[in-house]
Amino acid sequence: MDFKVGDSVAVIDDIIKGIVVEIHSDKIVIETSDGFSFDFLPKELVVIRENQHELSKFSDISNENLLEKINHTSTKRHAPKFKTATKKDKQPPMEVDLHIQHLTASVKGMDNYDMLNLQLNEAKHKLEFAIKNRIPKIVFIHGVGEGVLKTELEFLFKNYQVNWYEASFQKYGLGAIEVYIYQNTKA
Repeated sequence: MDFKVGDSVAVIDDIIKGIVVEIHSDKIVIETSDGFSFDFLPKELVVIRENQHELSKFSDISNENLLEKINHTSTKRHAPKFKTATKKDKQPPMEVDLHIQHLTASVKGMDNYDMLNLQLNEAKHKLEFAIKNRIPKIVFIHGVGEGVLKTELEFLFKNYQVNWYEASFQKYGLGAIEVYIYQNTKA
């Protein structure tokens, strides 16, 4: 390929573009828009004949028939999308927040024992509700503290036919237990 001083060129195996500033018998010196000079073999360069601003998936298409087809298919109405029924095991788990401020308007006049009993009663009612309504998973958000509520929840879960483990750390952090309820899901 014949290069001339002033030609706009691009490097074949790199993302470097520039202008030819010197031509030698075995190398071509180009200068980038940043002012850096690089030496390349002639076989490593290609002349840029047309100014292509930004390459995108459609910018280098010059055939009008192709452009027309692309525009026509992108404006076609797509078939209506149907929602598929989610299976019970694919449903997100029921979440029960046991933070005391979510259970009562005011903790005035309540000591720690009363607050703990309120939280445990709420957990028991929600667990029985889930068993009755065949909800397979529940997440109890207990928060991070001294671990008293978590210990009491685990003691409560031993009275039911359930399996429990730490809930998703990414979603809930350290303060949540996910409960899986063993039940015959056929109605």
